[in-house]
Amino acid sequence: MTIPKERHVLVVFPHPDDEAFGVSGTMTTHIKQGTPVTYACLTLGEMGRNLGNPPFATRESLPEIRKKELKASAEAIGLTDLRMMGLRDKTIEFEDDEKMVGMMTDLIEELNPSLVITFYPKFAVHPDHEATARAVVRAIRRMEDRPKLHCVAFANNTLEVLGNPDIVYDITPVRDHKMASMKAHISQTAWMLEEMEHKLAQGDTETENWLTKERFYNYRWEDDFEATF
Repeated sequence: MTIPKERHVLVVFPHPDDEAFGVSGTMTTHIKQGTPVTYACLTLGEMGRNLGNPPFATRESLPEIRKKELKASAEAIGLTDLRMMGLRDKTIEFEDDEKMVGMMTDLIEELNPSLVITFYPKFAVHPDHEATARAVVRAIRRMEDRPKLHCVAFANNTLEVLGNPDIVYDITPVRDHKMASMKAHISQTAWMLEEMEHKLAQGDTETENWLTKERFYNYRWEDDFEATF
């Protein structure tokens, strides 16, 4: 599926590296097509479990390291509008709901995006992912003129409940940008990248397909799973 031209794309995720795995190819393609892209990263991922392999970070130094890695990822993607929103890692679920909705509303009203990308509520596993998704959906639900909302979902029951993704983009032309984005977050990705590159060297088609296909669901307002929260 060809990635269509948009007026402006807003990507909202809670952690550095959330953008790298699922949407960095899509972001790069939009940027290469001349579409403005904004990435609002809510935290610095300072509570990340990994400290590098071999370890090169400490609990004290990790926030600054992850900030530098996020900037390096943005550079790999070609992103020039990176917003670091200043929330604390692993606490987003405890933030005031209206504060979070207000933050999302302010971003959308400022940027007037035709497309917003975030996680799918109830299908994003991590509490920070879920809280971010809820805030985005709640903000857009209140809007009379809603932007399109494309969601990343990867919970175990995703296929059972949502079915196959509505959108699958082949990002092979920007594959190297996606790899560079993932490598930028090396404090968190070293083990995974080593295993992935071994599989790719062995010709593993499943791994190559994961790397070069990015999958999204249109948010289903008619079902509105999030409305039960």
